[in-house]
Amino acid sequence: MTDVPQQPGRIIYQSRVPFETDRVRAAAVYCSDGRFGDQIDDLLHDALGLPRYDRLAVPGGAACLAHHFASFFEQEAVVRQLQFLVTVHGLRRIVLVGHERCAYYSQRLHVSAADLEACQRADLAASIRRVRSLADGIHVDAYYAHTHEGRVFFEALPI
Repeated sequence: MTDVPQQPGRIIYQSRVPFETDRVRAAAVYCSDGRFGDQIDDLLHDALGLPRYDRLAVPGGAACLAHHFASFFEQEAVVRQLQFLVTVHGLRRIVLVGHERCAYYSQRLHVSAADLEACQRADLAASIRRVRSLADGIHVDAYYAHTHEGRVFFEALPI
C-alpha cells in the first residue's frame, strides 16, 4: 500500500462497508492489543451474531473492572463510558474478552507469568459482576482467547 498524501477537504478513501443505522444494543470490552482485533471481530460477528457493536478497547480490557488498586482511574473511566453507552445506546449485552500473555497484567499489574491466566480468569469473573451492577437486565458474556499454531481460540467462561 502506498502512502496517500493528506490534503484538507479532499476525500482520499471510501469504505466498501455499508453504513448500518440500526443498533444491535451490544458492546464489547477487550484489550487494545491489535494482534487480537480481527479475531475478536470474527468472534463477535460470526460466532455471537453481533454484526455491529460498541467497542471499548483499552489496555488490559476488562482487567480494570476487577478492582485492582493500580487501575483505579482506568476503572472509573471505563465504568463511566459503559454507563453512557448503556443509557444512550440502550445496551442489553456486554461481551468481555481477555487474552493470553496480556502485557497489561505483567507490566501494569505485575502479575507473574505463572499466575497470569488464573488472575485473568478471576478478573473476568469479577468484571462480570461489576458490569451487571451497571443496570438491571444486562446480559454479560466473557471469553478467554488463547493461540495455538497461528490461530486464536475463544473459551466461553462460566457466567
